[in-house]
Amino acid sequence: MVTETDLALPGGRTLHLYDTGGPARLTVFWHHGTPNTGAPPGPLLPLAEELGVRFVSFDRPGYRTSTPVPGRTVGIAAECVAAVADALGIGEFALMGHSGGSSHALACAALLPERVLAVASLAAVAPFDAAGLDWFGGMAAASAGSLRAASEGRVAKEAHEAAAEFDPDVFTAADMAALTGSWSWLDEVVRAALADGPGGLIDDDLAYVTPWGGDPARITAPVLLLHGEQDRMVPAAHSAWLAGRCPHSEYRPVPGEGHLSVLHHAAEALTWLADQGSRASEATTGAR
Repeated sequence: MVTETDLALPGGRTLHLYDTGGPARLTVFWHHGTPNTGAPPGPLLPLAEELGVRFVSFDRPGYRTSTPVPGRTVGIAAECVAAVADALGIGEFALMGHSGGSSHALACAALLPERVLAVASLAAVAPFDAAGLDWFGGMAAASAGSLRAASEGRVAKEAHEAAAEFDPDVFTAADMAALTGSWSWLDEVVRAALADGPGGLIDDDLAYVTPWGGDPARITAPVLLLHGEQDRMVPAAHSAWLAGRCPHSEYRPVPGEGHLSVLHHAAEALTWLADQGSRASEATTGAR
């Protein structure tokens, strides 16, 4: 069961929260992709219950009732997570995300090293200023065009979205099969995210082409980076670059998978997180 509520933040802002609640061995903050809402991933909820994982998440600023924050960066995730964790009385936690949500999770880990136990990233977008990475290299034309428009500023990005049409070339056959099969849940969160317009999507894309505000080299927690080798939306080179930047990372390229179908391995990532949480708990107990 997922409980939804709005959290009041300083300055009159609001953040829309989701919480599976109940007793848990590990709290995992889920970071959603673009454009999605923050609802915890439905296909993973049975496994989360089995593993003793509590999912907590939120709609990023600009989505649904979460107040927009002009000029926000990817690093805003740390501010949001800290506020939610404090409000719910959660001290330490793990992070998990998909696509741009993974970027937010990694930035959060860089900015809150004392609270983050582990990070599981699926199909992350690397920082726009990633040295040595051909950032647009290998992207499908529609994906690259959308982000290039964002790099030209809000006016150009808004104009792009007003004229944009869906281009199926960004997805592989495996992606389409996932979208109509085991991960059809994605269609629900995309529709909900766009119900009030593209504002959240635009803010996200502007953030992806802006420095994060948190260097992944400062992440002290273990990081698992999964990325489909056939990803056309965000090429696997992005996660490969991040693996070379995050000090305690493991990179697992996934043959045959694309941007969405890599979620077939999300259960593997969640199980890894639960294991990392158990190790951290044992280490703490042993230190006492």
